[in-house]
Amino acid sequence: MQHDSVQQSAGGESRRSFIRRTATATAAVAAVNMFKTPVYGQTQAPSTGRVIGANDRIAVGFVGVGPQGMLHVNKMKQNADKNNVALAAVCDLWEKRREAAKAVMGDCKTYDDYRKMLENKEIDAVLCATVDHWHAQISIDSMKAGKHIYVEKPMSRYLPEAFEVWDTVKTTGKVFQVGSQGCSDAKWHKCAELIKAGSLGPLVLGQGSYMRNSPAGEWNYTIDPDLKAGGVKWDEWLGPNIKTRADFSADHFFRWRKYYPYCAGLLGDLFPHRLHPLVLATGNPEFPSRVVAVGTKAIHTDKNTPGTQERDCPECLTLVAEFPSGYSLMVCSSSVNEYGLPDVIRGHYATLLIGGANVDLKPEAKFSEEIDPESFKNLLPVEDIGEHESNWISCIRSGKQPNANIDLAVRVQTIVSLGEMSDRLGIACHYDEKTRTVMDGTGKKVDPVTYGTLKPS
Repeated sequence: MQHDSVQQSAGGESRRSFIRRTATATAAVAAVNMFKTPVYGQTQAPSTGRVIGANDRIAVGFVGVGPQGMLHVNKMKQNADKNNVALAAVCDLWEKRREAAKAVMGDCKTYDDYRKMLENKEIDAVLCATVDHWHAQISIDSMKAGKHIYVEKPMSRYLPEAFEVWDTVKTTGKVFQVGSQGCSDAKWHKCAELIKAGSLGPLVLGQGSYMRNSPAGEWNYTIDPDLKAGGVKWDEWLGPNIKTRADFSADHFFRWRKYYPYCAGLLGDLFPHRLHPLVLATGNPEFPSRVVAVGTKAIHTDKNTPGTQERDCPECLTLVAEFPSGYSLMVCSSSVNEYGLPDVIRGHYATLLIGGANVDLKPEAKFSEEIDPESFKNLLPVEDIGEHESNWISCIRSGKQPNANIDLAVRVQTIVSLGEMSDRLGIACHYDEKTRTVMDGTGKKVDPVTYGTLKPS
């Protein structure tokens, strides 16, 4: 009876057409209403730094050249001709890493203070791959110095500084890319296209995971015996914000992702790889309205690596985020089991099954006569750091939004930060995007966690 009334109210229009038309209209309205805050590019002041023409070579400086930073150096050099870039400068607090990077980059300038590098007017863009607690400040300082910025995920250690980065992007007009390379994978953009077209109807539930099994403890990287006390400026590595200030520790220097003062663990390192693409795939990224996370640390894998400390962060964590539209997203991550959840986005009319380079649209049984199944195979490009870097470089030239732009990044960072608060404080975090206010389940305001709020930090 309900189906008949729908058809009649549509003036004889077929149910298939009605579903398509109303779903598309709903998606369009939601997209308009979502960005009540200014969209990237609409409130930007004239940027500092030189104007880059389509054929100009872009000079890139690198801050932080540990293993992840060197991956960027090698990828950027590999694609230097294609991207028309020059690897112009490198900054790291450890001389051994600076020299190793220079050996790969060739003729370049070296620095042990990123602020000195930013004074170099020949540098157009900065790629930051430092410890997480430096991400926000280096991003802000780089943009204020007239440089475009690619910053590794997460965009910041805590939520308040994420909004400082957001505000700086808006006022400087620089091109900001967060290093979640899955956002340059074509399948997520195909998902967004299908969802915005109304193929799924109202979104219901998404899921994904990033799973590993590390019996010797995730992030217990090899400690280079060449690093001695005095080999780096330890106070500079800690920075001005860290409150739990350990004496020089090679364990902390190489294995910092385990420890809360520098990183949120799984939430900071692995969750962004799933959250950015899954949120992008909705076609209408939202701030969360509620986040709940539960972490466990029961396996104690660090005991299998002699000489290291027990990690602060969980070995397994599950997060559920609810959005104002009614959509929910469940993501989990583990360092003690590698069997993960498939990437799935469920709508009222149909479901997207996402894997490899493929996206499959599967209609719900109740709507199988109105929605056709579809399969999209071999979608290119696939996830690749080089592709993600190239997207950033091309947007510096065109002025377009990169795939992991600031508006996506700040929404994902809100999910990450509220997830950390939920797990560490044992509460459900409710969020009001208009006032940037966090509340518990009783409506009581909770100050966002930042440096010094919790121990250790």
